[in-house]
Amino acid sequence: MSVIKTENLTYIYGAGTPFEKTAVDNISLEIEPGQMIGVIGHTGSGKSTLIQHFNGLLKPTSGNVYIDGERLWDDKAKLRDIRFKVGLVFQYPEYQLFEETCYKDIAFGPKNMGLSDSETDIRIHEAAQMVGISEEILQKSPFELSGGQKRRVAIAGVMAMKPKVLILDEPASGLDPKGREQILTLLKDYHTNTGSTVMIVSHSMEDVARYADRIIVMNKAKLFCYEETEKVFSKVDELMSMGLSVPQITKVFTALKEKGIDIQKDVYTTPFAVKYFLSLLEGKR
Repeated sequence: MSVIKTENLTYIYGAGTPFEKTAVDNISLEIEPGQMIGVIGHTGSGKSTLIQHFNGLLKPTSGNVYIDGERLWDDKAKLRDIRFKVGLVFQYPEYQLFEETCYKDIAFGPKNMGLSDSETDIRIHEAAQMVGISEEILQKSPFELSGGQKRRVAIAGVMAMKPKVLILDEPASGLDPKGREQILTLLKDYHTNTGSTVMIVSHSMEDVARYADRIIVMNKAKLFCYEETEKVFSKVDELMSMGLSVPQITKVFTALKEKGIDIQKDVYTTPFAVKYFLSLLEGKR
């Protein structure tokens, strides 16, 4: 059974006003459990609007959203519990930190779930360990931390609720290269260790190519495709036509192919390119 499913999902901002705009247009997709998913699209394509439907922050203008087989908005009394299944981390989540200590900030979500103090404590330390936050840092004010540390504390606060789906909007935005690598690596490790579904919205094609198993591509409020990463990045011309880029290594292989070199185009990570060239060299020996 899919963990997230949409049927003809449509959302219109300012419906019935002169400022009416369709942000998500008739989208139907099914997301299986345990996937590491990238979400890409040009600015204004509907990415952020789409993910806000997955935990009920937005109510569809028409169509349906199902979480773990339950239709959102059928029973408002159940909506709160369903929302705990989908953790959503907004862009720059560190701006939402507000407690006296990092420990209390991470505890906020589990306490809202009605968990006991002992269970909350266990979850805080588990989440802190997953994001590399030490006991010493847990007792500090979040405002004493670096930007990367704050980001990890904010993400840990959502992880501590143990959602079936963890969605992050531009999780590496604004970080230096080292901080970017740390955040994306910890998310991949979290996905591997928990088996949870992880969805990352990103403008970086390199990041999506390296970490995602499948990719949702949004274009002008519509779903262009939802496919395996290699299939998506084989659509170089289509992606470029909608204002998206592709990983630099894919551009190199595409250019070589266009020059008549007998080489495959759907190469989207540097490690894969290295293996590919080595296999070619070994075949010529």
